[in-house]
Amino acid sequence: MEEEIMLEFKKIGFSFHKEEEEEVLKKCLTFCINYKLSPSDLVSSWEVYYLNRQLDESVVGNAQMDGFLLHLQNEQKEAVIKEEPHLHIYSSNDVDMILSDEHEEIKEDILGTPSDRSGRHHADPFDSAQRTNGNSSSYGKPSNHVTPFGKRTSKFVVQLTVNNPPSAENGKNEIKFENVDDDIIRRVQPSKRCSLLVHGSRPEPGCRFMYDRIEDRFNSLENRIKKHTTALVATGLYKEPTDPTVASQKSVFATGMICCDGEGRLNEKSILLQSSVQHSGGQRVRLDLSKLNQFSIFPGQVVGIEGHNPSGHCLIASKILDSIPVSAPTDVDLHPAKKQAQDEEFQSADSSHKLAELSLMVAAGPFTTTDNLLFEPLTELLAYARRKMPQLLILLGPFVDSEHPEIRKGTVNRSFDEIFHLEILRRLQDYVEYMGSAARVILVPSIRDANHDFVFPQPAFSIHPPDLKHQITSLTNPGMFDANEVKVGCCTVDVIKQLSGEMISRNPTDGSSRDRMTAIANHILSQRSFYPLYPLAEGIPLDFSLAPDALEVSTIPDVLILPSDLASFVKVLSLGGRNEGEELVKCICVNPGRLAKGEGGGHFVELNYQGSPDKTSASVIRI
Repeated sequence: MEEEIMLEFKKIGFSFHKEEEEEVLKKCLTFCINYKLSPSDLVSSWEVYYLNRQLDESVVGNAQMDGFLLHLQNEQKEAVIKEEPHLHIYSSNDVDMILSDEHEEIKEDILGTPSDRSGRHHADPFDSAQRTNGNSSSYGKPSNHVTPFGKRTSKFVVQLTVNNPPSAENGKNEIKFENVDDDIIRRVQPSKRCSLLVHGSRPEPGCRFMYDRIEDRFNSLENRIKKHTTALVATGLYKEPTDPTVASQKSVFATGMICCDGEGRLNEKSILLQSSVQHSGGQRVRLDLSKLNQFSIFPGQVVGIEGHNPSGHCLIASKILDSIPVSAPTDVDLHPAKKQAQDEEFQSADSSHKLAELSLMVAAGPFTTTDNLLFEPLTELLAYARRKMPQLLILLGPFVDSEHPEIRKGTVNRSFDEIFHLEILRRLQDYVEYMGSAARVILVPSIRDANHDFVFPQPAFSIHPPDLKHQITSLTNPGMFDANEVKVGCCTVDVIKQLSGEMISRNPTDGSSRDRMTAIANHILSQRSFYPLYPLAEGIPLDFSLAPDALEVSTIPDVLILPSDLASFVKVLSLGGRNEGEELVKCICVNPGRLAKGEGGGHFVELNYQGSPDKTSASVIRI
């Protein structure tokens, strides 16, 4: 079984330290036997663990494996406890207590100090890392290691910077400030109000949602294949695709969508290519990628394949094209009424303002901790924004989170709309009134918002704040807009996490592969879709009647915002440049993380765009 484990690790691009390989494999073997896991199950769990901790090395050593196995052991224990809640599982602490007769000390009131007992209880560094950084949803079981939001001692700590921090103040490890009200006298207005141009308008509030009709599903998938085919042929490098299911000894070119031949997760032996109705009647053929040095694929991905099919049953690929050429023409869908309204606003703006420069802050919900609905993290974020004075504040849902314990239990005595208007909109109105006419706020809903339509794509919030309609704007989910001619795209569905669980890849042996998060973010742009995954992840209420237009990434944005439960990041993506004469386009991808995590604080991102992604500075900040 050790050889099987080693092969599973190598399939996803990992290797071992030579001097530690034997010991690591023995540990894995012992764990598989004890917990009745297959090698593929163990390695799949390792891949998720690797992603969540953003480990840099693809070489597995003893230290990483010890932390992973301890994390996996804790997961197994929690699963057992969940099934049998009255069952007690003895830990090393329990055994130590019994052996040292600590229970007798308790009876005699010979107790250590609270700090001493806390130190003994939290001695294991791997356990601490697992509890604070593990793969968990925004709302999970409270951990003893999480500092309650109101009791944390450090605030606004810079965790990660790209290029230079947005300002000199952010160069410090910790940003301290006292009472926000004391700053009123010293406050100055932001330099210029940024222009805003919203792209598209679908779906509109109040429209009739069709959810999942077979006809709409078929048309949506077929249109994606057709668009990719047209774009590839338009480059002049490829001929019109042929039917990949027909036996041929000659090399052929085909296009289609990656599928899995079963219910389980995609692997190299279960890959199918489904071509269009036009070229093959929608039939599927097995796809063999064994001759490729590298690839990165997932179910629902539309690709071009060069190869041959000698038997008629299996297409052997010699080349895979996983992206639409950057030079492919795209039409920006701008609603005429919105375009006219925004154009009028442009004309009234100061023409001397420098274009393609923008300062913004990005934060994603939940905006309150699990132990209350006081929205303290949002309050502190707005206080920080008052000091930093960004031109644009982008807030992404959920705002009234349907997964919040009090919302799920139904113990709140207010309607969801009342919570949204009183706790969210009122705070934002106070913020823009305080900041003056130059401040702008953009809200993007989430399918987890209890006060909004549970459908994806999602209409914008119906908000009409008096006298502030040009300062507080709501977008559709997903949505795109221009601010100071900086193109920004955003989507609040956790597509990064969902793609990371479905994508399989093979990395080149020379070690020149991209990191996994960069590869996933690149797929969003190369597929020109905010949600290219198919079949859908569980719980995604996708309306295929709206998907073709609303999910399309009509143009490569300068900034792409994809909030996720996975670790926060800011990355510069590069697209194109593969073929001679093809333009190289760059984009900044931002995952701001979650502003609130359990009972503690999370992260947000501060970004200064200066004409191009390479000149942009950004910081991931822990609130």
